[in-house]
Amino acid sequence: MEILSENKRAAIWSIALLFLGLLVWEISISAQTVNTGELTEYELLTGAGTAKAGVPPPSEVAVKAWQELSNPFYDAGPNDKGIGIQIGYSLYRVLTGYFLAAIIAIPLGFLIGMSSVAYKALNPFIQVLRPISPLAWMPLALFIIQDSEASAIFVIFICSIWPMLLNTAFGVAGVREDWVNVARTHELGALKTAFTVVLPAAAPTIVTGMRISIGIAWLVIVAAEMLVGGTGIGYYVWNEWNNLDLTSVIFSILMIGVVGMLLDAAFGLLQRHVAYFE
Repeated sequence: MEILSENKRAAIWSIALLFLGLLVWEISISAQTVNTGELTEYELLTGAGTAKAGVPPPSEVAVKAWQELSNPFYDAGPNDKGIGIQIGYSLYRVLTGYFLAAIIAIPLGFLIGMSSVAYKALNPFIQVLRPISPLAWMPLALFIIQDSEASAIFVIFICSIWPMLLNTAFGVAGVREDWVNVARTHELGALKTAFTVVLPAAAPTIVTGMRISIGIAWLVIVAAEMLVGGTGIGYYVWNEWNNLDLTSVIFSILMIGVVGMLLDAAFGLLQRHVAYFE
């Protein structure tokens, strides 16, 4: 009898747990019934004969997902766009703010990691700014920038910069000193040493910081778009809630999770490719 590999067994367990969870969800949603008896005039006026809204079963969410994903890029006006367009707006904001943060965080992290003076000079500012919630910057950004799109990108920039900065500094500082000394012995310049010796050794730690940052950025953009409105998956969730369409709300929540998983998987793949072996 063939023994299944660990990955296959884990996949079987995952699928089984998924179906079990969906089954429990489906049967736990009691059917909403309408009172078929004769109602008094007062009961009719107060809406006693109408069905109350409740959490939809997974079968309804699946139907909604099929409807939305069959035409994800339709555009029927400002408040009626396909889920693909909404996710596209969110990804644009996330990636723009994220890469702007990377342009600053990674070189600055190298400086902090390679210079104790730079670390001591900049560390107080980092420790004060890092714990501030990214959304706390939103009112100030809206006032100064006076543009909701740019303000959302700025918030992503703020939340993305710290994990990349700190992980880069930690990775660079952790490079073995004798490797750097060998580079100096061969009279390599500081820039060449950084690219040929320090960067390959610190790359796994740097990518880990980038992976953490993209997860935080995707979390923050949903909340930011709920505040600024207009477009994006966060706005989509809030708009459907205002329409009391819980099926669409649950569908969009699942889409947020799927996109977040794909972003994390992409950086996980990058992390495996930059693994450094002595």
